[in-house]
Amino acid sequence: MSLLHVFGFGLKVGHLLWMLYCWVASMISVNWFINGEFKGAEAVLLGHSGSKMWLKCWDKFSNYSFNIHHQYYQYVGSKRISKTWWRKLLFSWIIGWILASISIFYYMSFQATEKRMETLTSICDERARMLQDQFNVSMNHIQAISILISTFHHGKTPSAIDQRTFARYTERTAFERPLTSGVAYAVRVLHSEREQFEKQQGWTIKRMDTLEQNPVHKDDYNPDLLEPSPIQEEYAPVVFAQDIISHVVSIDMLSGQEDSKNVLCARKSGKGVLTAPFRLLKTNRLGVILTFAVYKRDLPLNATPTERIQATDGYLGGVFDIESLVEKLLQQLASKQTILVNVLDTTNQSYPISMYGSNASNDGLEHVSLLNFGDPFRKHEMRCRFKQKPPWPWLGITTSIGILVIALLVGHIFHATVNRIAKVEDDCHKMMELKKQAEAADVAKSQFLATVSHEIRTPMNGVLGMLHMLMDTDLDVTQLDYVRTAQASGKALVALINEVLDQAKIESGKLELEEVQFDLRAILDDVLSLFSGKSQDKGVELAVYISDQVPQMLIGDPGRFRQIIINLMGNSIKFTEKGHFLVTVHLVEEVIDSIEVETESSSENTLSGFPVADRRQSWKGFSQEGLIHPFSHSINLIVSVEDTGEGIPLEAQSRVFTPFMQVGPSISRTHGGTGIGLSISKCLVNLMKGEISFASIPKIGSTFTFTAIFTSGSSSSKKYKSQQINKMSNSVSSEFYGMRALVMDPRPVRAKVSKYQIRRLGIHVEVVSKWKQGLSSICRGSNAINMVIVEQEVWDKYLNNSTLFFDTLEKIDYGTPPKVFLLSNSISSSGANISTGVCNMTVIPKPLRSSMLAAALQRTMGVGNKGNPCNGQLNSLSLRNLLLGRKILIVDDNNVNLKVAAGAMKKYGADVVSATRGIKAIELLTPPHQFDACFMDIQMPEMDGFEATRRIRDMEHNINNRIHHGELSVEAYNNVSNWHVSILAMTADVIQATREECLWCGMDGYVSKPFEAEQLYLEVSRFFQ
Repeated sequence: MSLLHVFGFGLKVGHLLWMLYCWVASMISVNWFINGEFKGAEAVLLGHSGSKMWLKCWDKFSNYSFNIHHQYYQYVGSKRISKTWWRKLLFSWIIGWILASISIFYYMSFQATEKRMETLTSICDERARMLQDQFNVSMNHIQAISILISTFHHGKTPSAIDQRTFARYTERTAFERPLTSGVAYAVRVLHSEREQFEKQQGWTIKRMDTLEQNPVHKDDYNPDLLEPSPIQEEYAPVVFAQDIISHVVSIDMLSGQEDSKNVLCARKSGKGVLTAPFRLLKTNRLGVILTFAVYKRDLPLNATPTERIQATDGYLGGVFDIESLVEKLLQQLASKQTILVNVLDTTNQSYPISMYGSNASNDGLEHVSLLNFGDPFRKHEMRCRFKQKPPWPWLGITTSIGILVIALLVGHIFHATVNRIAKVEDDCHKMMELKKQAEAADVAKSQFLATVSHEIRTPMNGVLGMLHMLMDTDLDVTQLDYVRTAQASGKALVALINEVLDQAKIESGKLELEEVQFDLRAILDDVLSLFSGKSQDKGVELAVYISDQVPQMLIGDPGRFRQIIINLMGNSIKFTEKGHFLVTVHLVEEVIDSIEVETESSSENTLSGFPVADRRQSWKGFSQEGLIHPFSHSINLIVSVEDTGEGIPLEAQSRVFTPFMQVGPSISRTHGGTGIGLSISKCLVNLMKGEISFASIPKIGSTFTFTAIFTSGSSSSKKYKSQQINKMSNSVSSEFYGMRALVMDPRPVRAKVSKYQIRRLGIHVEVVSKWKQGLSSICRGSNAINMVIVEQEVWDKYLNNSTLFFDTLEKIDYGTPPKVFLLSNSISSSGANISTGVCNMTVIPKPLRSSMLAAALQRTMGVGNKGNPCNGQLNSLSLRNLLLGRKILIVDDNNVNLKVAAGAMKKYGADVVSATRGIKAIELLTPPHQFDACFMDIQMPEMDGFEATRRIRDMEHNINNRIHHGELSVEAYNNVSNWHVSILAMTADVIQATREECLWCGMDGYVSKPFEAEQLYLEVSRFFQ
């Protein structure tokens, strides 16, 4: 059971690591695709559809990994393992490591004891070896003396050695016997030779056993008081002795118990023999005697014991004072004080004789080293102990405690990890539930938005449609003004609904960008048309400047780009009462590499002469990666919208891009608005892989700048759907090619804007800052000037009451005098001709647009088509050409919407049939029929538009198959072998999911309510050509 759970825990940890890896990989890969880093390789290897397929595969893989985690959580997760089991496991872990720590402590203590024992053994063996070596040296020297005595005492007659000679010799050679206290020689004397020997020596042979029984102090010792040796077969009186032991002279060694045994054994074995430890004469110290027998010179090497006894001449003995000798040896060593040494005679194992040291010791450790003094009959050993108690095994204590602490910490971490995993899994489970609730809430929210949008747009479609139809009737000026006001209010409400829906799409991540080919300059011309009336009403100058390096055609989402510009310009004109607001578009490379495009904050170099916030501060925070895009086919634009309005207070600048947040309540009351336009713009800019920022100075103005990445449309025009635009708005009239224009404007920025718009018509432009310079240029006559365009500021200051300028123009003696045009912001003078008494001057109203400028020049110069229709007229004519004679079926359950849609179609010449139910639409569209298209509402009772479309498609598919297989006659179906009527969804629901479902069920297009002529033209033109 425990192994199973441990295995489960390992699986759990491994799965968490796998989930972390998958999350990191998904973040990197998704950011890679989103940021466009893979776009170049994508175009080569995968294509646009391939990248989406890869993302879908990754999404499936993530869902599969999530399902594995969910199943694991249910069957192997911590919920299946009770808390009691974890407590038992933790308790077992702690007990086990406590026992392990104790074992480690005892093991390390044992190791320390072993090491201490090794040290004691080494010290003890070293001392035993030194004692043994020095004893062997002394023994060898004593044996050499025995040979010397045999040679020079017994081998020569008379003897060459006497007591004085022997004493001097042994004294001088004492250093060669470091362990001996003295050396003495006892001669073998038979009982028959005793009397003669005593007379010869002059003393009586004394006995030793009395001293052994009654030892005396060395100060009380007197050899003359000793008793004569008793009668025995032979005697061994000492005749020669070293001065230090000269008191033993005349003492019979055979009369002592230990000496007698020692002497008899030595002569029998022919080796050195040691006595048992005994108290030495006079010193009364514990010692031993080493005895060698002195033989006759002719003794063979393999002599028998009997032969050895008979050949014995005497006995040479070396006296060893064991206590003093061992003490001297230990004093020579540095570690004398660390150990206690005992030297014992262990010949009798039952009763060992202590020769040196005491048995008291504080340490239980003891080492025994054997001593070999050359006597095969006696055994000796050295026992060593440490003087001090062993130290505490701190290494073992600290190590075991440290291991125990680490084990407890690991146990704590293990316990915390298990609890954390359990908590994470609980949180994950809760998150799953919350995710489901959030998804359900998101679905409910989307459904709510779709329902609300549909319910609001449906009546708004009727209101706006009826107002539009009402405008086509005969109305007086007041009535027409009321209708236009109501229509503007309705469009404002629809715009508000669109903003709220856009914000909801952004929050749900369902907002996607299109990729179509569009003309950037035409888009901005349309935006200028939207705001031209408001700017003229306020007397604020409005202008657009696009750099020549920006391509004519781009690929991207023109609608969303237009929405960003409208939001920014709408805020600018809302808060600007004087001065200007200017839109400039450049390539990012121009901003980085050229100083010319940077606007100075000085009022001398602005559009209207009012100071502005320096636009360089607005893009100061942009990242370098965002400014320079790595792909060569990408067009990175930087767009600035500057104004001279109220500016943004410093305390409110941090919440500018926050949804539904405004500068203050007074702003909302004064200017209105919802506060979501800028937040939507920021999200759209992010989707375009750009950045947005601003610079604002209170009471001076604001400058908003954003970047956006598009694709050049010059080389890829066939791959992308082109946006249907008004070609008249940006077409360049060929009749203006080769003409020359002179612009008089003292402000460089304004003159550059005028030059940009005029050059779009193919006219060569020369700019002068003063009118006298202009006259000089006109009078030179090197290049004929066809038109003179005067800024109103120059006219008001210098030329209004002066006839010199026009007189000079009239006096030009070559060609036709140039036409004079006045650029004016005044509504009253727009489109009028100002008479100076000499010539007429045509007024061109601002803001300048290529279409209006071309129309004004054509009328005045007398070239080209003077009656070009406006945009609305063009769309109307185009729709009439497309829909004239077409039979259209409109299906809607709302009578008002049905009436509006039918009226719109009939207006453009279509033959309209109406139906209020999906079932009726199926009956009418059952082949054969005469309908060219069908506009079908989605939300209808009994049968919605999706189901009706699916049934129509199934019916068409069935009939087509039967015709192809010959089951039905083609003639019976109007000679049409492939039936497919164009069905366009007509609904107020603009949710992205609804659009996808429309295409999935078989619809061909999508028209949102309320629809306008331009939108209707875009959809219808795809089917009717």
